[in-house]
Amino acid sequence: MTTNNRPLITLHNLLDYDASMFTSAEIHLRNILPDWISKTSSFTLKTVLLKYLDFTEQHIKKMEVFFEAEDINALKLHNRIMQAFIDETNEKLVACSDAEVTDACLLAAIQSINHYKISIYGTAAAFARALEMDTHAALFYDAEVNEKQIDSRLSQLAEFEINKKAKTPIMLHH
Repeated sequence: MTTNNRPLITLHNLLDYDASMFTSAEIHLRNILPDWISKTSSFTLKTVLLKYLDFTEQHIKKMEVFFEAEDINALKLHNRIMQAFIDETNEKLVACSDAEVTDACLLAAIQSINHYKISIYGTAAAFARALEMDTHAALFYDAEVNEKQIDSRLSQLAEFEINKKAKTPIMLHH
């Protein structure tokens, strides 16, 4: 049975639906991150985003275990929220003509996505705990912790490197 055919009449159904939605979000993000990483000029930002891509891959693999346990055998949902984040980020990136501003734009966009993911993983962990699904609660909690680690690193990077460079880009005169 697929999640999108099951009515949302219990907290358990809602957890399954939400897990499918944010796994769809993770897949969207995994598919776009390499392109975004290639647009960064900051080695440090590139390194953090590569780690984020690794976390995203880990989250997708861990969700496969959840889906197997929940007997969810198809993922046919499209996460419109993540798609909106991706579309908006791509629009901004096209408009950026300076490498340092591009880095600041990308970092801010990734951080917005990251905050969304902190929220959804935290909520899923709370639902799983309420349902006494301790193994799954731990899986969602670990994903939330990963997201918070990346968020903290991105905040530091923004404050101490990326935003400072974007504030005073080097202008080359011809």
